[in-house]
Amino acid sequence: MSKFLSKQDLEEYRKKIINSRDPNKIIIALCGDTGCQAYGANKIADAFRKEIKAKNLQDRVELKITGCHGFCERGPLIVIYPKKIFYQKVSEKDVSEIISESVVNDNVIERLLYVHPETKEPIVKEDEVPFYNRQQKIISGMNSVIDPTNIDDYIAIGGYSALEKALFDMDPDSIIEEVKKANLRGRGGGGFPTGVKWESCKNAPGDIHYVICNADEGDPGAYMDRSLLEGNPHSVLEGMMIGAYAIGSSEGYVYVRNEYPLAVENVNIAIKQAREYGLLGENILGTDFSFDIKVTRGGGAFVCGESTALMASIEGLWGEPRAKHIHTVVSGLYNKPTNLNNVETWANVPLIINKGADWYSKIGTENSKGTKIFSLVGKVNNTGLVEVPMGITLREIIFDIGGGVPNGKKFKAVQTGGPSGGCIPEEYLDTPVDFDRLTELGSMMGSGGMIVMDESTCMVDVARYFLNFLKDESCGKCTTCREGIKRMYEILTDITEGRGKEGDIELLEELGWVVANASLCGLGQTAPNPVLSTIRYFRDEYEAHIKEKRCPAKVCKALIRYEIDQEKCTGCGRCRINCPVEAISGEKKKPHIIDQEKCIKCGICHEVCKFDAVNII
Repeated sequence: MSKFLSKQDLEEYRKKIINSRDPNKIIIALCGDTGCQAYGANKIADAFRKEIKAKNLQDRVELKITGCHGFCERGPLIVIYPKKIFYQKVSEKDVSEIISESVVNDNVIERLLYVHPETKEPIVKEDEVPFYNRQQKIISGMNSVIDPTNIDDYIAIGGYSALEKALFDMDPDSIIEEVKKANLRGRGGGGFPTGVKWESCKNAPGDIHYVICNADEGDPGAYMDRSLLEGNPHSVLEGMMIGAYAIGSSEGYVYVRNEYPLAVENVNIAIKQAREYGLLGENILGTDFSFDIKVTRGGGAFVCGESTALMASIEGLWGEPRAKHIHTVVSGLYNKPTNLNNVETWANVPLIINKGADWYSKIGTENSKGTKIFSLVGKVNNTGLVEVPMGITLREIIFDIGGGVPNGKKFKAVQTGGPSGGCIPEEYLDTPVDFDRLTELGSMMGSGGMIVMDESTCMVDVARYFLNFLKDESCGKCTTCREGIKRMYEILTDITEGRGKEGDIELLEELGWVVANASLCGLGQTAPNPVLSTIRYFRDEYEAHIKEKRCPAKVCKALIRYEIDQEKCTGCGRCRINCPVEAISGEKKKPHIIDQEKCIKCGICHEVCKFDAVNII
């Protein structure tokens, strides 16, 4: 394949790819992202290749290793096209049967189908599964269709046509106006209007301008950006190219977490392929526009998700934020005008350019347009990645898509926005999810992490957990952040260990205000959110810990004890045998007792008892 030297070259090549593909060919799309690889996707892929070869089906069947399909709870996943047969929890031993029954013959294997939780009916097609049919996957939808390491797959579905349109049918100003008209807000957490940022960077003085993709996704439980880079890296690169053309940049960076090896591998492959095709480098598609992209791997510091700390890291400096008296669009990387957006923001750009701002702005709410990808994790039946239009309610995400809380337990709260987000209680489940409404509730959109909690979750302990993370991730530059978060964590530790005292809640609120208002970057400014939101909505739990020395959720070890119900205990001995410190005694077939002096409150006795005889008091 020679380089595309013109718009016509790209269009003719796209037609050539499409015409060369047999529409009747059976495609087995196997999820090959990091999560499914952990479940054994690579071994399953090898088994499929061997089986296809053994049955001499190479001309009829193609195995395609794709990115994340979203329904992580049910991985490994495959979809058999063109019939869209959806199989879940596939293993190596299923491969031969899938080929013989669903490929060679035209049968469906019922035990691999998703069963509707209410009707108990097996569902054959992917788009009929409740987890999927309530989503609007305009960005992540291609993850389950294309091979991320094959640029031809991306070109065949219209990839780089938005770049083509931007270069030949638009000018930089009209591109920026289209993005402004679409009201695309940054998906990295701040929600700042992308077009306004681009315009400021374009108009900043200087011959050199940079664009950066922020893929330093450090929130616990969040993996939206990783998924896009693993599954459809070309969509992100194309967005960066269009942005670079709009602001007058010739050099870009993808700053990605070092802990994302597959994302790093796939984006490097994509960059190499784009260069080989002439879509990166000098005189792209025969125009005067030249642009290239480098990949920089982060060092594992959460604070480097902040724009100025990230830029310092790229420069080889210590990853510390700086004051933004002069914004990065004017003086950013190497003190040059720099435009930074996150992975999901860049992936939206080709859609806006191709389909238009009018189409895009019809999705979402008045002030929050488009869709948002969330990682839905925690105490919810259907964990995974969900892409939904802005304005959908928390209830729809958690209960309609997520399938509700497992084991019949009651929903308690959902934390949005990562470790710096707030915890939202049940009474606000019908709140539309957008940038402004979440902020009103004391939380934030963040990059899209969503952690569901049930009645067995202690909200004081949750706040303590997130502050423990944030105190370790603080760069230490600001005294309020470095010392304030640590002090708040110490107070929370005292409360959960039975040393809480009157005035602690008020002190936490005061410290939270100081940390939020006197810290330099977003880490410190939002760090108090988990504490302040849990005090706001679950103050009674704090008071129970302090005044009654009691943990209502029965989580904090210092405030609970384990006792054996003498009437329920059969003397089977399971608790005694499994106790690691020999704190349980009793004769066979007679009620046992726990020595409270020896008990370390590990909870093993409660877990192993088959007769529900061990109570948490």
